[in-house]
Amino acid sequence: MTVKLVCCEQGCSEPQTIRLVGGAGRCAGTLEVKRPEWRPVSDFYWTLKAAAAACRDLDCGSAVSTGSRYEASRRSVWWIRSDCVQSGSRLRDCASSSSSSSIVELTCSDSVRLVNGTSLCSGRLEVKSEQSWSSVCEADFDQQDAEVVCRELGCGAPSVLQGALYGEVEAPMWTKEFQCGGHESALLDCGRSDSARSTCSPGKAVGLTCSEPVRLVGGAGRCAGTLEVKRSEWRPVEDSYWTLKAAAAACRDLDCGSAVSTGSRYEASRRSVWRIRSDCVQSGSRLRECALSYSSSSIVKLTCSGKSINDIIYDSNIFLPLSQ
Repeated sequence: MTVKLVCCEQGCSEPQTIRLVGGAGRCAGTLEVKRPEWRPVSDFYWTLKAAAAACRDLDCGSAVSTGSRYEASRRSVWWIRSDCVQSGSRLRDCASSSSSSSIVELTCSDSVRLVNGTSLCSGRLEVKSEQSWSSVCEADFDQQDAEVVCRELGCGAPSVLQGALYGEVEAPMWTKEFQCGGHESALLDCGRSDSARSTCSPGKAVGLTCSEPVRLVGGAGRCAGTLEVKRSEWRPVEDSYWTLKAAAAACRDLDCGSAVSTGSRYEASRRSVWRIRSDCVQSGSRLRECALSYSSSSIVKLTCSGKSINDIIYDSNIFLPLSQ
C-alpha cells in the first residue's frame, strides 16, 4: 500500500487516520478509524489501555473516560485487537473488519497528560499550548494544582508529588506558574503568572502520582466490601474470570495491603458492570486499564488486609524480627 504524504511549508506529515466526531472538541466524541474508509470502532474487548493509545495517536492528552453508544442496528466497524495495541502499535495497524451496534465513545484530556508513568494515573506532567507539549517545573506547581490535574484525568486524589520520578526535565519547559484553587475542572482554567525562575534544574520536572479510581463499598471499612471501578462511571466488578491475582491487584490499587478473601454477591437482575481481563492484570496493568463493559448479576466482594507489609513490620506497637 502506498502512503500519501501531506506536505506544506513546514514539512510533511502522514494523512489523518483516526478522529473523534460529534463531541465538544477534537479530543472527545465517537471514535473512528480510516482503513481504507472511515468506520467507527466497536467496543468489543475495548480497554482503557486501547483508549490511551487512541489519545496518543490523536495528539490529545491522557485517556479520561471511555464508554459505549448503542445503535438501532449493526453496521460495519473496526474491531481493535488489544494484544496488538499493548505491543505499542498504532490503532490503525491493529484494526480488523467486523460488524456491531455498540460503538466506542472516548474522551481524552485536551491539554494535559502524564507520560513515562507506571499507570495512566502517574507520570511526568506535560501541558500543551500552541500545539506543543511542555514539561512543568516543580517550583511552579503545588498540591492544589495536582488536585486539579488528577480530577481532569479521571483519577483519584494526588498521592505523590515529586520531581524526577518519571524522567529528567525535557525541553521545551512551561514558562508560567500555576495558581489553582483546587476546585477547577481543568488545569488551564487556573490562574497563571510569569514564573520567577529562568531555568529548571535537572530532576525538577513535576512527577505526579494520582490514586486509582477504585473503591470498596458497603463493608466494615475502606478495605472491605463490594468492589467498584470508575472508568466513565462507577460500576461494580463482575466475578467471571475473577482471580486471586486480580484481587491482589485491587488491594494494591486501594493501598489496602494484600487480598485476604474474595467472593460473590448475587443480585435479582443483571446490571451494567466491569469485567476485568485476567491476562491484562497479569501483565502488570492497573484494574481500571483492564476493565471491559459488560452486564451481570454476580458481583465481586473483596476483603483486603488493610495494611501493607511495611506497615506491619514498622507498626509502632508491633516488632517483628526479620532474622533470628
